[in-house]
Amino acid sequence: MRLFLLFLACACAVPLPGKAEPRPYVQAVEFPYYLYPRTLWERELVWLKTVGIDTIEFSVPWNWHEIEAGTWDFTGRTSPRRDLAGFVRLLRRLNLRAWVRPLPPVKGWVGGGYPPWAGQDRAAARRWIAELKGLLDTQTVNHGGPIAFMEGAAGFDVPGPPLPVSTVSAADPEALVRSRRALSAARGSLLWEDVEDALFPVGWEAPGGPIVRHGAVSLNGDERPSVAALRIQAALLRHWGPLLGDMRTRSGRAVEPVSGKFPPGVTAEQLFSAAPHGTSAINLINQSKQPFQGAMRVWYSRAGHYLEIPSVLVPPGEALWLPVNAALAGGLCGDCSAFATTEHIIYATAELQAIEFENGILAMEFCAPVAGEVLLQLSHEPSGPLLAAGHPTKFDWDEKTFRARLPIPAGQGASHRVRIGLAIEPPESSAFFVDAHRLIIGRRNVLSTSYSSAELAERSRLRLPEGYTASPMVKSPTEIEYAVDVPADALHGDWVNLAIEADGVALGRARVQLFRPLSVRLPDAVKLDYGGHSQLMAEPPLIPMDARNGRNLDLSLRNNYAQIQTFGVEAGGDGLRFFPPKTEISMGAVMDRSAEIRVFPEKDGSELRDARIVISGAAKVELPVRFVPVPRGQTVAYSADLDGDGYLEWVLENQRARAIFSARDGGRWLEFVWKDSGRNLLPEEGAFAGSGTVEVRVADGALEFSARDWRRTVRLAGGEARLTVEQTTPLPPETLKSRKQDEIHFEVGRPTPARAVYTLAR
Repeated sequence: MRLFLLFLACACAVPLPGKAEPRPYVQAVEFPYYLYPRTLWERELVWLKTVGIDTIEFSVPWNWHEIEAGTWDFTGRTSPRRDLAGFVRLLRRLNLRAWVRPLPPVKGWVGGGYPPWAGQDRAAARRWIAELKGLLDTQTVNHGGPIAFMEGAAGFDVPGPPLPVSTVSAADPEALVRSRRALSAARGSLLWEDVEDALFPVGWEAPGGPIVRHGAVSLNGDERPSVAALRIQAALLRHWGPLLGDMRTRSGRAVEPVSGKFPPGVTAEQLFSAAPHGTSAINLINQSKQPFQGAMRVWYSRAGHYLEIPSVLVPPGEALWLPVNAALAGGLCGDCSAFATTEHIIYATAELQAIEFENGILAMEFCAPVAGEVLLQLSHEPSGPLLAAGHPTKFDWDEKTFRARLPIPAGQGASHRVRIGLAIEPPESSAFFVDAHRLIIGRRNVLSTSYSSAELAERSRLRLPEGYTASPMVKSPTEIEYAVDVPADALHGDWVNLAIEADGVALGRARVQLFRPLSVRLPDAVKLDYGGHSQLMAEPPLIPMDARNGRNLDLSLRNNYAQIQTFGVEAGGDGLRFFPPKTEISMGAVMDRSAEIRVFPEKDGSELRDARIVISGAAKVELPVRFVPVPRGQTVAYSADLDGDGYLEWVLENQRARAIFSARDGGRWLEFVWKDSGRNLLPEEGAFAGSGTVEVRVADGALEFSARDWRRTVRLAGGEARLTVEQTTPLPPETLKSRKQDEIHFEVGRPTPARAVYTLAR
């Protein structure tokens, strides 16, 4: 069957007409949408776009979307994570490209992504491709959609990704070095894997595989140290990527130390543009355990001789991409047409990531693990000053050679980012945005602009993204305020580029982040805890409460406006009473504040109760929330889809502990939480993992699991954190051990082969 699929892919591939041209280097991030709750897609894709990624790679698991032979779900009808159509629309809204793998195998996925009937029915593969084409044909870049690459094109009108494809794990401590080695070929694609924690729907992980696959970013969005490599590489290729596909090494043009040899583990290659005297770069990698420092001899194509770069320092495990002979006009800087063709960066000893020129100021952004310098060839003396990392700094000017030597301070944070700006000459005319940092989604925002003359202000206009509108309001002859309307469907956290234009020239620019009017969190909601390392907030939020006295509900609000705003808060739900039922909160600009509401059950019973928190005024937000009343000294049993995979989890809970189970994987036990600390004492893989789906029902306050050959009853003692498991046949071999963790004692007992007792105590 696998050979047949390969043949089908090749037979349907669409050849690219015409002569092959150099293709820009492609950098992509693997994003298996089916391994993330639907509610996290937007947050994570916006973050990837923010760090500089523009291409998203993903497989489409055949057996995930074909529920049974001939029955398909691409819209989330049976599970939110099956909404492939919505995922592609989201990529389109974010202007991200898609790189699709439509055929199995799928890494780490049950059956490799093949449905059980695939081996017996070759026509099933043709139907699978036909169904995908019906969904995705109109979503290719040739139809204005996001799909730019299709592996084994399968009749789609887009090519496969540029080859070769190099893969790097973002969780690898040596990810930066490995990704830079991939750039040495200057062709093909770089694919980042393991960027985010992945959470398999229980029962869909490969046999023996993990439920959680760790990446460089946790499920709650926290970044781990290894993600710095992705950030650095994404910032580099944002501007170097279009040039890299046209760059190659040249024989006889080796990079050498001025004295001696490179020590073991240190390598350097120079890549040259195909254009005569074009931009080149030094790919310098230190894979040793010692810092490398020394002068290097590199080829300076503009002058036709070797050039010495003084004192380059690369810490161990770091890599630098150093520019040599980088033109200021064009190339890395799309808006530097004011510079002569002779003006260029001779070299820099820090990694150049971006160049901009605006209102007479040349700005350069670097990745600088340590301090360095950049040498510029100019046509006249710059007027100055130089701002380095925001501070006025002296620089050297050689009036004989017209060269400026600028210091580069060491960068900040894990990405070592630093920005310097040199005033080249006072501009004849200038225009600026005044304090443009954020825009509120679905609202009218006021942006102030300032101009060097009234005549320039009259000739100017505001350049906006598609779908945005603006109305000018003249504040003074040299000041214009724009009322900018942001579309209601814009995405929180995304960035947009604005520009002031006059006479066809962009004079002032601003990169502005988008925010919803109000951000709302419920800190007390249940978090699914996988082994104590990965947490996932239940969606919609689920909050336990005392069945008699209720509880305080903490509402965490953040006003994203740049002005004071007032919000109304109202809560209501069936079988629930809230006090106060309505309240009003005023909040300062970009300010966090907590609101406290008391919630009481109005009737007896421990069933889940749905409620809504409605916020009005300066924002309109409706937040669904669920409450479960828990009587003192008793245990409640209920079911809910807590991880957003379309399958119910089963819960036993009292006021001291919570245990969560799945009906899949033979009734896998997922979580045993001591509620005082919120700590899960089970490992990531849980316990009692088996195979297949079991029947689960609530019976007399317990959970009863039924399979063909056995029946298992699980009880949580009413006033204690003690879980008892009894089975009609011997239980699976014990995988848990008694231990102490964070002052909590976890005791494991097997009084008989068919009975186990698990106790939490302080």
